[in-house]
Amino acid sequence: MSIFVIDDHPLMREALVMLIRRLNSKVAVTELDRLADVWPATQAYGVPTLFCLDLKLPDTEGVSGIRELKQQFPDVPVVVLSAAPAQEYEDQSIEAGADTYVQKSAGAVEIANVLRVFLNGNLEPEPSAPTEKLSKRQKQLLVMINKGQSNRDIAEELQISEHTVKVHLWRLFRRLNVKSRSQASHLARTQGLL
Repeated sequence: MSIFVIDDHPLMREALVMLIRRLNSKVAVTELDRLADVWPATQAYGVPTLFCLDLKLPDTEGVSGIRELKQQFPDVPVVVLSAAPAQEYEDQSIEAGADTYVQKSAGAVEIANVLRVFLNGNLEPEPSAPTEKLSKRQKQLLVMINKGQSNRDIAEELQISEHTVKVHLWRLFRRLNVKSRSQASHLARTQGLL
């Protein structure tokens, strides 16, 4: 497995690399500080199995970096790690092709939980306290799981990959502090979230 960490802030890049190596010491990590370095890096090291991308790079604007990566490497998951608040860029990032969006301010535990999904396929989050209101995408997912739709059905309807659906569900379950679709659905009905 190999990961390209693309972030123009050296300290953040180094911290992320240390976190990745702590989660999986066998991962090959390539550090880049701009999007333009991705193509030469793939020539030198091969196409990675995961991109960790900062939105604000010297050679990108908004979600343009995500679009460019997905155009060139449609099958490689993209984890966006950004200082920008989720309410500003999360939906745009997912629509542009990102597999998930994490605020840098979320802290090492949350970032590690998200990366663990991609590194090891581990969908068991560490417990966390309930947080603020649900995003538009999370409300949409609640309605769909309440209807009994499968991950494949959800992926087709939202035009995203099944893997992305798993990540969204993982984040939704974590936010609701539940472990299953039935628990999420029950909580949504009893708490008036539907």
